[in-house]
Amino acid sequence: MLKTDRTCVMNMENAIRGARNPMNSWAKSDSYFDENGRFVLGENDLKLARGLCAAGSDERKFIRQIFVSVDITAPLYWWKEFDTYKVGTVSNSTSTMHKLHAKPIEVSDFSTDRMTAESLEKFRAYLSYLEQVRLRFLETGDKLWWDDLIQLLPSSYNQLRTVTMNYENLTNMHSARKHHKLAEWRAFCRWIETLPYANELIIKDAPDKK
Repeated sequence: MLKTDRTCVMNMENAIRGARNPMNSWAKSDSYFDENGRFVLGENDLKLARGLCAAGSDERKFIRQIFVSVDITAPLYWWKEFDTYKVGTVSNSTSTMHKLHAKPIEVSDFSTDRMTAESLEKFRAYLSYLEQVRLRFLETGDKLWWDDLIQLLPSSYNQLRTVTMNYENLTNMHSARKHHKLAEWRAFCRWIETLPYANELIIKDAPDKK
């Protein structure tokens, strides 16, 4: 299970203006803000942007200045893979260390959407024991029970993080993970595809030249 909320794309106006700096071609810029305050790439700017993206990572460096912030809820086993993308990404997570024991442990706290019925039944029994451990820690304050709680926690535990990335990060992720066997990666890539101008700047190389 992977869920995204509060997506915000920022700085596209400045990024496309910077893309025109090398040729001093600012007069050709035709982008604008529509009546809803949404930034729209004009025909000239879009042709330039597509051409730069098609030319490769050295030429498309302007997309590193298009920033995206989003809340992602996903299981720990997915976050472990996401954390390999360190350059240009920042995240703030909810705290497992401080808050794991603060509420009852429930099946809804975990990604179980692809479990078989038999496995889910056994998983519920496991969580029942984990909840007993949590209650023992709250009753006694004994750190031994807290250590048990942390070390018994399944990697399917869902964690919320607020993540900031840029279009270059997302280009690399989409290219490498769009057909990944983890359903969470495929869901993440589908979210990438919904971003403004994702098809032109992230997903597809275009034949246009600057």
